Amino acid sequence: MKRMLFFTMALMIGVLTSTAFSQTQTPRVDERQHKQKMRIREGVRSGELTPAEAARLKAEQKKIKRHEAMAKSDGKVTPKERAKLKREQDRASRHIYRKKHNDRDRK
Repeated sequence: MKRMLFFTMALMIGVLTSTAFSQTQTPRVDERQHKQKMRIREGVRSGELTPAEAARLKAEQKKIKRHEAMAKSDGKVTPKERAKLKREQDRASRHIYRKKHNDRDRK
């Protein structure tokens, strides 16, 4: 009986901990941030982005990172906050593409 009670308590603690932990995790946002950072880095390396364009795009990525931190600050990232982060990343992705393909070369 004590084993069953102990097992049940351990299971409940595990479930509650994992649920609370998963509500503040944003693996898709983090992965996408990393990929966009690499796209900017590659644009600089290849000369497709000027230093000013790269600086502007990096600032946009920092802003998204701050918004992500604010969303996590209360312990739960809501679906509305996730949608906002996705929209911001979509916009940043378009900006990266446009800046890389605007026929301005690094001098």
